[in-house]
Amino acid sequence: MNQNSNQHSVRRIVLPSGRTIEVVRFHDEAEHAAPGLHVCPQCDCELVQPVAWTDAGGENWELTLRCPNCMWEGEGVYHQREIERFEENLDDGVDAILRDLQRLTHANMADQVDRFADALRSDLILPEDF
Repeated sequence: MNQNSNQHSVRRIVLPSGRTIEVVRFHDEAEHAAPGLHVCPQCDCELVQPVAWTDAGGENWELTLRCPNCMWEGEGVYHQREIERFEENLDDGVDAILRDLQRLTHANMADQVDRFADALRSDLILPEDF
C-alpha cells in the first residue's frame, strides 16, 4: 500500500428524518496531484461554478465553467470522476452557505427577540399593535 492510500474525507449528511450519517470517501494520489475544477486557473479562487454541461459520450462531460471572482470562463471535457469530485466540492460549498445562513438567521432572531423584550419592558407595545 502506498502512503497516500490513507487520505480520505468524511462528509456528514443529515437525512430528512433528522438522522445523520457519515460518508467516508478515500482519495487516490491522482486526486491530489492537480487543483480541482472548483479552483480558478486565473486567480486561484475556489468558487468556480458550472454554467453549462452536456454529455460528451462515455463517462465524459463537456463543461463550461465560470469564476465569479475574476469572471474567467473556460470549457473542457472532463471524466466522470473529476465531475464527482467537483460536485463534492460544490456540495461542501452549499453546506457552508447553509451553515452561515443558519448562524445569521439565529443571530437576527436573537436580536429581534431582544429588541421586542426591550420594547415590552419599556411599555412601547400596545394592544393596537396586534
